[in-house]
Amino acid sequence: MELILDSLLDALIDGAKMLPFLYLAYLLIEWLERHHGQRIENALAGGGRWGFVPGALLGCVPQCGFSAVAANFYASRVITPGTLLAVFVATSDEAIPLLAAEPELWGSLIALLVLKVVFGMAAGFVLDVPLRRILPASLYGGYAGHADEVDCHEEHEEHSGIFLAALRHTLEIFLFILLFSFAIGLIFGLVGDTAAANFLGSLGLFQPLVAALIGLVPNCGASVLLAQLYVQGVISFGSLFAGLCAGAGIGLAVLWRVNPSWKQNLFMTGLLWAFGACCGILLMWV
Repeated sequence: MELILDSLLDALIDGAKMLPFLYLAYLLIEWLERHHGQRIENALAGGGRWGFVPGALLGCVPQCGFSAVAANFYASRVITPGTLLAVFVATSDEAIPLLAAEPELWGSLIALLVLKVVFGMAAGFVLDVPLRRILPASLYGGYAGHADEVDCHEEHEEHSGIFLAALRHTLEIFLFILLFSFAIGLIFGLVGDTAAANFLGSLGLFQPLVAALIGLVPNCGASVLLAQLYVQGVISFGSLFAGLCAGAGIGLAVLWRVNPSWKQNLFMTGLLWAFGACCGILLMWV
């Protein structure tokens, strides 16, 4: 019982420290969604064969809505698979506000965003330029010079102000943070900090592979977990990068729901995991 109470208290203290930063981050996100969301969607749809460039740039905006938009666009043949991959790789959703809430990690946050954009563009270029002539059309899919009808707009709670919406998102993520922090603290208390850290550290090059698998989970809890593990020094920056590259928010779930080709969906899922894992391993060597 003492261990449970200590773990809960530590989780509450750590979470309370980041609440102000978290709320300010979500205020910015809400403002971007409401005042520039349509422009961002138009830029994503208008990229054509070179859409992976705006796709990577727009994907790094800290929310997972654009990955869902990109999945809809891909299923409707508005964007190329390279553009979709660039958006998925650059998407970081809830991890960005969480890392922004830790001022000592702002350097890592900037490096994360820059690298995700660069790697996202690179992945999109390779998939859309050299591989486009190699992959069969049934597997490649995407942009065909015209678009089917698509309705990709999501509800952004227009009935409420940005302050209340930001507060709601902040409290939701705070609960995730509290849950994962408590669970991690409890596990470390049971097995010992040194033993748990040694286990994850013993994974070596396999750590990014596992992190990328976690990142494929289509909800914000996965990126919250990865960010928390990194903040607590359990995983390396390379493993964090691997998990967040593979993590496309709800984009993968939307893709599997709206795109009728299971081969294309499986190909994109596997490619996302493999690319994230390889990038993570590469960064561990740098």
